[in-house]
Amino acid sequence: MARNLPDLSSLRPAGSKHSTKRDRVLSVFLRQEGHLSADDLCDLVHLEDPGIGRATVYRTLQWMVGAGIARKVNFGEGRARFEPAYRHPRHFHLVCAECRRSSEFLSSDIESLLEEIASARNFQAGQAVVQISGVCEDCRTGVKTPPLDGTTTERVFARDALRIAIATERSGLEFYSRASKLTTDPRGREVFERLAEEEKEHLGTLEKRYAELLADDEQLESRPTFLFFKGAANGIFAEGSEKLGKGVDDQQALLIGIKCERGSHQFFKRYGERFEDSEGRRIFLEFADEERTHLELLIREYRSLRERQATERSGRRPSARARAAR
Repeated sequence: MARNLPDLSSLRPAGSKHSTKRDRVLSVFLRQEGHLSADDLCDLVHLEDPGIGRATVYRTLQWMVGAGIARKVNFGEGRARFEPAYRHPRHFHLVCAECRRSSEFLSSDIESLLEEIASARNFQAGQAVVQISGVCEDCRTGVKTPPLDGTTTERVFARDALRIAIATERSGLEFYSRASKLTTDPRGREVFERLAEEEKEHLGTLEKRYAELLADDEQLESRPTFLFFKGAANGIFAEGSEKLGKGVDDQQALLIGIKCERGSHQFFKRYGERFEDSEGRRIFLEFADEERTHLELLIREYRSLRERQATERSGRRPSARARAAR
């Protein structure tokens, strides 16, 4: 994925001395795709500045790992490789035991499980390394798949982000359609129906966007998945729909909706902010903004419902806000 390089001075630890050579090594490293060995990086640096020695490159690599700018990985080749970590979310690898090529994937479900295990053991987790060793499709079939370039990688990322957003939108549409049929409060029913319509409209927009993305690349649909967010995409509103089916009142239905929208907003915002500037990042953050708007609407309606219920119990005249909400 093409990277917008940051201000290199912002990556230096406080109090560290400026080094032109280290900045040159850092700049070369951040412009690369894939996983580089120290020798690979040395060769690339020498193309731009033959005066930078191997010792400088090795020291800079160690500094980058310590500063969280690079990650050190080992694919069983007998030498370490390095990949950018700056604004590049933690991910995992499939490593072919025959050709030694690796492919990346990101899974929020695996991340959640790792965080749950570390928390249960009261363990302060640092770097997590998950590698699956086996034989890749190319080695099994003998058919060579063209390597991904930066543009294709970004399209795969955008494709997967749209798939996740579409799955979440479908789940949200089912939730609000169901909630609108179950609630007895007229105003609450109106809110749920409105949100269902918005989900349906936005779902159509996302599906059109997805079709346009595929139209630009005939092979995009068959490219391997990078983002595995099945639990997050399908689980947030699905759990809410299940609770609705057990029988709830109007207030409980709104609270369930609030919980779903808050969880969805936080999830898409958290991951969107971790990605580099890309179409996938924009999709996640746009979706997070939409979920926040829905969340604010549900919170307002919940407060209005509570006030209307309190007024009915006390026999007092409804406040202007409660009357306006009717």
